[in-house]
Amino acid sequence: MSVRSTARVIELFNRAFTDHEAGLLADLVAEDCVMESVQPAPTGERVVGREACTSWWAALADDRTSQFMPQEVIVAGDRATILWNYRFGDGPHDWVSGVNVMRVEDGRIVEALGFSKTAGEVPLASESDAA
Repeated sequence: MSVRSTARVIELFNRAFTDHEAGLLADLVAEDCVMESVQPAPTGERVVGREACTSWWAALADDRTSQFMPQEVIVAGDRATILWNYRFGDGPHDWVSGVNVMRVEDGRIVEALGFSKTAGEVPLASESDAA
């Protein structure tokens, strides 16, 4: 059996969310996978292990009230970067942009770190300097 490429793993991973097909995740996650979600800020939730990561992602993929939209995927060796938008409601402000930094070994995801632009007050450096 040949090992899936990083590009193929990430293609299937993204499709699980865009097509709401959680079953695609079953064979994409390594036993020792570590995932850090985008929330709660500032560190996100840390999820460890195939079963826990697959379960976490499956709940998100199965949520038909949301929409995950990859904007760009960059693959370099065993690493991939996914720039995305995530819509969680019908309102004009019910969405967020983010990025996942992924690592694949032997055709399975071993690391997934999520980051997003979040709502709320975060002082910018330029604002701090003006004070």
